[in-house]
Amino acid sequence: MTNTSSRIAGLDSSLSETVNRVLQDYLDTLGDHEATNIYRLVLDEVERPMLEIMMRYTHGNQSRAAQCLGINRATLRTKLKRHNLL
Repeated sequence: MTNTSSRIAGLDSSLSETVNRVLQDYLDTLGDHEATNIYRLVLDEVERPMLEIMMRYTHGNQSRAAQCLGINRATLRTKLKRHNLL
């Protein structure tokens, strides 16, 4: 594995571990309250900053951002609109 591949693999596990820890902390904090809409909560918390960063990274180029994200441009535009980024 190359140095870059090792770093990327480390980031993947680091992100996964962070999500795991934060989600568990969130659930622990709820105590006796019912957990609802967790899927949407997590997606919204992760998706918006990811979109913001990718749009900055690509200098606003939606086609390039979509390619980097592995989604099509129409899907990117839908997500940008959903998060009021367009």
